[in-house]
Amino acid sequence: MARGLRREMSLPEVMLWQRLRARPGGVKFRRQHPVGAYVADFYAIEARVIVEVDGLAHDFRVERDVVRDEWLRGQGFVVVRVTASDVLKDVDAVVAGLVALVTSR
Repeated sequence: MARGLRREMSLPEVMLWQRLRARPGGVKFRRQHPVGAYVADFYAIEARVIVEVDGLAHDFRVERDVVRDEWLRGQGFVVVRVTASDVLKDVDAVVAGLVALVTSR
């Protein structure tokens, strides 16, 4: 499942991955990584931070995402949601914020 999702990433996910795969600030991220019964868009293992990119499809999954986020937080993960529009607008600012969060943990 995760492998298939890697091939079907949205434009904002691709843009973000192009930056995150370079290990900004020395932080290693994985993409479309299985976590329990879920697949995280991006995952910083050492800090247990999961990054989700929310686009238009998110509007139709709000209740499911709430249940998912509660389960992940209950397992000790930090879940960060960024909007696809923020990534499209200024991907470097999004990356800088994520790196700051991860390195502060």
